[in-house]
Amino acid sequence: MFDSNLTQLRHKARDLHQRRLIVVSGSVAWCRERAVEIFATSTGETLWIGDEARHGIATLGAARSRKVLGREVDTLVFDAHCGFDPDAFGATLGAVRGGGLAVLLTPPVVTWPTFNDPQNRRITVAGYDPATLSARYITRLLRVLRADPHLWWLQEGEPIPPLPSGALETLPQPAEHVAHAPCRTTDQARAVEAILHTATGHRHRPAVLIADRGRGKSAALGIAAAHLLHERDCYIVVTAPRRDAVEPVFALARSLAASETPHGGGLLEFVPPDELVRHPPAADLVMVDEAAGIPAPLLAQMLVHFPRIVFATTVHGYEGTGRGFALRFQRLLDRETPGWRALQLKTPIRWSPNDPVEALAFRALLMDARAAPEEAIADADPDGCPIDFIDRDQLISDEPLLCELFGLLVNAHYRTTPLDLRHLLDGPNLDIAVQRHQGHVVATALMAREGGFDAATARAIWSGRRRPQGHLLAQSLAAYLGIEEGPQLIGARILRIAVHPAVQRRGFGTALIAHLTATSQAQGLDYLGSSFGATAELMRFWAACGCRPIRIGHRREASSGQHSVLVFHPLSQRGQRIDAQARERYRRNLQVGLNSSFADLEPELLTLLLEETVPTSGDTLDTHDWHDLVAFAFALRGYESAQAAIERFTPFALTQASADGQIADDVRALLIFKIIQRHDWPETAAQFGFAGRRECVERLRAALRPLLLRHGDDSVRDLIEQLSN
Repeated sequence: MFDSNLTQLRHKARDLHQRRLIVVSGSVAWCRERAVEIFATSTGETLWIGDEARHGIATLGAARSRKVLGREVDTLVFDAHCGFDPDAFGATLGAVRGGGLAVLLTPPVVTWPTFNDPQNRRITVAGYDPATLSARYITRLLRVLRADPHLWWLQEGEPIPPLPSGALETLPQPAEHVAHAPCRTTDQARAVEAILHTATGHRHRPAVLIADRGRGKSAALGIAAAHLLHERDCYIVVTAPRRDAVEPVFALARSLAASETPHGGGLLEFVPPDELVRHPPAADLVMVDEAAGIPAPLLAQMLVHFPRIVFATTVHGYEGTGRGFALRFQRLLDRETPGWRALQLKTPIRWSPNDPVEALAFRALLMDARAAPEEAIADADPDGCPIDFIDRDQLISDEPLLCELFGLLVNAHYRTTPLDLRHLLDGPNLDIAVQRHQGHVVATALMAREGGFDAATARAIWSGRRRPQGHLLAQSLAAYLGIEEGPQLIGARILRIAVHPAVQRRGFGTALIAHLTATSQAQGLDYLGSSFGATAELMRFWAACGCRPIRIGHRREASSGQHSVLVFHPLSQRGQRIDAQARERYRRNLQVGLNSSFADLEPELLTLLLEETVPTSGDTLDTHDWHDLVAFAFALRGYESAQAAIERFTPFALTQASADGQIADDVRALLIFKIIQRHDWPETAAQFGFAGRRECVERLRAALRPLLLRHGDDSVRDLIEQLSN
């Protein structure tokens, strides 16, 4: 019966060009025997995802699952006995072509929730045993699998079941008329047309392609590239988070180029995102694939620098979610290139529409989660929305609430991946706070408790011998700021905060942090803090919440493209003592790195960071300093002879003027670049387009004059008047 059912299932899948899922539950040996039997019936490429290689079968560990992106297989086995990695499961399912089978091997159904899953180590924090983590994620996953009418479930010790009726039904297929080869769908043809229009039409009108897996997004890039290289002599640059992610683009372009006689010429080349921004080539067109996996600051620089550029990303991706990317990136596109065009590729190519495995993957991994409808929360007000902590045992039984919550996190953080859902449900030290309006989630924050280590462990962290997972703030106090007592304090770290786009800038985020601060203080915690990629907007938000910076990373993070910053709000006397030490070390570290590690910080951001480190007045300047400043700004004194006074005066004057909104962006940028970050004269001239040192000096004199008039006392103003006559 097993063989006949399997044969019938394969035939049905091939006839419909759809995929089917088989779940095999039981002991390791029994499950793997059944999987080998299924593999034996495959006539195409096969792939086994697990830690143990099977004889004669291509095997890949779950940690390397991204290598299958762009690849197609006929039969896939995913061995959950080696751990259920949601990212890997979603990525590898997408590699199964229409007509193929996916096989999920699991522990026995009754014991899977209590199985010591190796993946638990990824979400466990120091102080917790991975074996004792909750099973909420697997419990929900089992519920979703059981409810699916299309999968065939084999269980050790049970008779071979008949094929479910859903696995054999013929789902309606929409008619699809393709405009022309080599495009395989109308969606893909439109995408190629949009790319060509971006390459040859008006400048600064980028195209943004968004698609789910299997829709031919990358192929559209390859087809367009081949067409352009065939017709003209041009230089096309392709970039993506990883080179192997865009191999299909190059493979298709090479294939099409080999089948045609070129009229033009040119070059199709891969350039990593950071290199593309650091040394921009003279490209005729830039193609950015899997854009949601590239830090937003790099995307912004690409958009500004390259007049002809195409962005493509996956809606439900494993580098990041294209939906969140589109929502957040749209603001920049509207501001910088209002003529941009968005296209969504909906029709699948790798399998037929209404594919049951795709629908199951969306439900199981919550990849189709949506935030609350805008019309349901349009009139929400922070004062009328209570803040509650969610019981996660109840959360997995409330699917609409879970979908709205996770959908909101996806929208707010476009690097969200399926693994984040497992952390949301099973993270051991996690609390979830939500604000709801008429039952709908309008804002949420995830908070983790950290610290509480003994003195010996704190010493080990301070000395660099221990790095306890999941205790970022506690560890940073000792390992980076040298405060040995820091890990002994108990604090709360805000991991994520998200406010629905429809109600942003109404005070929801500030109210949420205020509530968490009061709750943490009432619980006797020593501090509340957070870590994030530093931007001027975020620094202002956290400052309004009472959290001030205590550390900024020396390098830009690959995940955000920004320098990470730690902010800290003391809640106890111990916390206040640690805060004073941390802020002093922050001041010293920032000053030391201004012309090295932090020489590339954006002027507005650096101004906000400096506010915490500079005097609030010019009392530190003596009479000679003021005279040197006046002689430089209002006379002809050389820069170097007044440099000491200039460097003491500028930080406090600049932060005061910025806080009051009384300084132009270009003036602030010049003062920071030359005086605070200490770039040399050729660098300054090149950065601002000045003719040379002489123009740099004159611009600095002009920038300092209004600041001196504002902050100097009567004697300073008298001296200025004398020199002006």
